[in-house]
Amino acid sequence: MLREVTYNEIFTILIMVGLISITIAKAKFTHRFNDLAAILTTSKYFNIYSRDQKLIDLFDLLLLSNFIISTAVFTSICFKTFYSDLKIETNLMLNITLGIGAFLFVKILFERLIANIFSMDDVIEHYIFQKKTYKNYFGMLLIPINAFLIYSVTPSKTILYIVLSIFMVILIVRLSTTLKRYQKLIKSNLFYFILYLCTLEIAPYIILYKFITMY
Repeated sequence: MLREVTYNEIFTILIMVGLISITIAKAKFTHRFNDLAAILTTSKYFNIYSRDQKLIDLFDLLLLSNFIISTAVFTSICFKTFYSDLKIETNLMLNITLGIGAFLFVKILFERLIANIFSMDDVIEHYIFQKKTYKNYFGMLLIPINAFLIYSVTPSKTILYIVLSIFMVILIVRLSTTLKRYQKLIKSNLFYFILYLCTLEIAPYIILYKFITMY
């Protein structure tokens, strides 16, 4: 009989898969990876790579895969911390990972569709690129954070709130900079931009939260 896979072993496997994705991305796209790693101190990455935007390329695919995996691990840690009776099993981890991946994939497709319908490609393209970049960056940050929470300390609600707060502050500051940079373009399409935010940035997460708390 196969022995039961333990709580930590599941996380170890997923963290290793994430590390492999990051390693391949760094090996194949060294300069781009280094520019991404420095986005908090310089705008070089945005200035260079926002000019040639694609729906997704190999670099983004590798780092987005790590983001999905790392987010699934962090989400599981949060569930385990806030609901101490919850047992993290392989099937649950796979469901969380696949759920996050499917959610992001569908969301990206709808974002592109809405941008095209409302003829807001110029505004939304830059906004989506910013979000995609920060997902990749946060995914890399989550690797050591997850490892620390799993192997070094017992996660507490306070620690998790601190981590989430730091991520939120970084995201808000950088996105505010982006909105300020393209404020003229946004003002000329303000109604559609607000509609876009309500439809694809607020509503999906409310629905996701309701779904999670329901089950």
